[in-house]
Formats: sequence, C-alpha cells, structure tokens
Amino acid sequence: MMIRGVRGATTVENNCAEEIISRVEELLTALIKANAIETEDIGALIFSSTPDLNAAFPAVAARRLGWNEVPLFGTQEIEQPDGVKQCVRVLALLNTERSQKEIKHIYLHGATVLRQDVKQ
Repeated sequence: MMIRGVRGATTVENNCAEEIISRVEELLTALIKANAIETEDIGALIFSSTPDLNAAFPAVAARRLGWNEVPLFGTQEIEQPDGVKQCVRVLALLNTERSQKEIKHIYLHGATVLRQDVKQ
C-alpha cells in the first residue's frame, strides 16, 4: 500500500457554524464516494480555512461522520487579496492501492475555480 494525498475544497456563503460543518460534511462524503474511502484507510486529515471563517472548526464534520480515531489537524490559510473567500480545504492522507492517477480530488461550490482541470 502507498500513502496518497486526496485534496478537496468547498466554500460557504456565511460564516455560520452549521453551514461550515454541513459543507465540509458534503465535501468529505463526496471524497469518500469518489475514492471508496474506508475509515481505517485514513492516516490523517488536514483542514485549512480562510481567515474570514472562524465560526466552527471544519474537523467537526469528520467527527460527525464517525471518524473518531482519525487524527485531525486544522490551520488557517494566509490572507491573500486574490484568494477564494470563505473557503475550507482538506488534505486526506490515505493508505491505498490506487495509483496517483486514480485518485479523485473534489472541489465544490465556489472552490471549483481552484482546480478547473478537475472534473466533478
């Protein structure tokens, strides 16, 4: 097995705890489905959010999915004037047999501009 990184991002319209958690849960669910992720294959999840989001920790969504044994880490993106606003990103480190080319990265809502080469 190899360790592979799976990337994803989403945006919210409001700095609201329930919306942040709901959108991140939607993102994680899409990553699970696209990559057939099993909880025991997850090495760790790293979340980042833009400075304009502080109403909730994105990692709460992973706990709601039952990922209670998965190491989670959260950080803040730099404040960049041209960056995507109200954005949460995730990097999942997985143990998998899939090749790098087989990994499907997911970008939802306003985050699709981050990787226009990735088809959803």
